[in-house]
Amino acid sequence: LMVFYKGLSSLAIPGALGWAIILMTFTIRGALSPLTNKQMESAQKMQSLKPHLDELQKKHGKDKKKYQEEQLKLFQQHGVNPAAGCLPTLIQFPFIIALYQMFFRVLTNGNLQETVDSINKIVYTPFLRIEALDLSFFGLNLAVKPSAWREIGWWLLLIPVITGVLQWIQTKQLAAQQMPTTAPVQSEKKDKKKESDMVQDLQKQMMLMMPVMIGIFSYQFPVGLSLYWNTFTLLSLKNKKKTNILLPAPAQKKA
Repeated sequence: LMVFYKGLSSLAIPGALGWAIILMTFTIRGALSPLTNKQMESAQKMQSLKPHLDELQKKHGKDKKKYQEEQLKLFQQHGVNPAAGCLPTLIQFPFIIALYQMFFRVLTNGNLQETVDSINKIVYTPFLRIEALDLSFFGLNLAVKPSAWREIGWWLLLIPVITGVLQWIQTKQLAAQQMPTTAPVQSEKKDKKKESDMVQDLQKQMMLMMPVMIGIFSYQFPVGLSLYWNTFTLLSLKNKKKTNILLPAPAQKKA
């Protein structure tokens, strides 16, 4: 962040900290892109194998050991690693925690001189030391929270609304990308259909709950955090490519 801020400040670009946050977000998103793409591909493969897993459950549901063996064979046959979808998320957690800690310390300190002194103590080279920190971005203080809209203006409430809407679009897009693409099974039992309906209802609830929750967080967090989050979300929305994974449906027993 300080590399971008120092470079933009040297060029006398207004709102250097805001633009530095955006450039840093581009950098992080680009670095994590291979991991997120792999995570999405793994999720699609797992969804595609669901009919096969259901068939194994019917055959070996009572024999847990046999079911696990056949499940492992199925994963190996189609080159699916169940842990592949979790690993990218786990790798991202340290970065996300560090970023949030940094944003909170820089944007919520209240004493800019103390913040500047703290930054100068931990920068990697004397070249990155700063004399002041400008928190303004298009006339808005990045340390301000939308919850202070009564003192600043009602328009500040647009930030958590926009954050929630962007999160809703991303959640909806991810749900569409992860829809199973297996060849259709001709006959399904009513209980399976009921179970599928319950899963879809749960997904719909999550599609509403997650944006609302993120919007509430945005209402309570500094604007600088929302700038990072919304930029990251917009970059994620650009990746609309869907991996077409079509696996054959499980063999049906002859009547």
